[in-house]
Amino acid sequence: MSLADTVSRIDRLSDEQEECIENCNEAAQVCEWCADECLGDEDMEQCARLCRDVADLASLHARFMARGSGYSSDLAEACANACEDCADECEQHDADHCQTCAEVLRECAETCREMA
Repeated sequence: MSLADTVSRIDRLSDEQEECIENCNEAAQVCEWCADECLGDEDMEQCARLCRDVADLASLHARFMARGSGYSSDLAEACANACEDCADECEQHDADHCQTCAEVLRECAETCREMA
C-alpha cells in the first residue's frame, strides 16, 4: 500500500490535509537526499543544514497532522518558512538534486501555508 493510500484512509483528514501530508513526506525525503549529496562540499554546507532542518520539520508536521494535533498549524508555519528558506538556498546551486529539492519545497511550502 502506498503512503497516499494509507493517508487517504484517515477519514477525518480533508483533501488539503492529505495533500500537505504527502508533500511534507516528499519534502523530507528529497531533503535527506539533497543533504547527503551536499556533504563534503564546503560550498554546500548551508544547503545541507537547511535540508536537514526541513526534513525534520516536514516529517514532524506530517505526523502532527495525521494525529490531529492542536500544534499542527504552528508547525505548518515553521515548516513553510523553512521550506522557503531552503528552496532559496537550493536554487542558488546548479546541482540536479538542489534544483529538484527546490521544486518540491516550493510546493510543500504552499500547502503548509494553507494549513497555517
